Amino acid sequence: MVRGLRVSVLLLAVLGNLAWSFGAKANFNGKLTVEIDGLKNKEGQVCASIFASSEGFPGDRDRVLQKQCTKITDTPLPITFENLKAGSYAVAVFHDQNNDGTLNSNVFGIPREGFGFSRNPEILARAAKFSEAAFLVAGPDTDIQIQLKYF
Repeated sequence: MVRGLRVSVLLLAVLGNLAWSFGAKANFNGKLTVEIDGLKNKEGQVCASIFASSEGFPGDRDRVLQKQCTKITDTPLPITFENLKAGSYAVAVFHDQNNDGTLNSNVFGIPREGFGFSRNPEILARAAKFSEAAFLVAGPDTDIQIQLKYF
């Protein structure tokens, strides 16, 4: 009986420490650096949006967690997002060559400007789903690469 009580107390102490350490790690504000490569030219800007769920991904501007557009100065082009909690995210990026703030497409809906998604999923006839582009932010610094595609 005493031995069982000691094992239970020891187990509770270990689990308590694990719960505390996971809780402490989940409280950080992480930084995500997205390296964008494959730019066709340096015209215009690159716009990147980060989503915390599948709702609205990839094009609903009202569901974007953070968005930023950056003038193209270098290739590959780094874009940084700050103050991210631990969790799953997905990023959608496009090369806004004419600086109008939208991903321009033709009458059939095919993009006329470069675009890409986190995890670089294969794109054929539709935009990527959140589950195909999702990645985990689990530390203070996360780096990903996105390769732009042009049709």
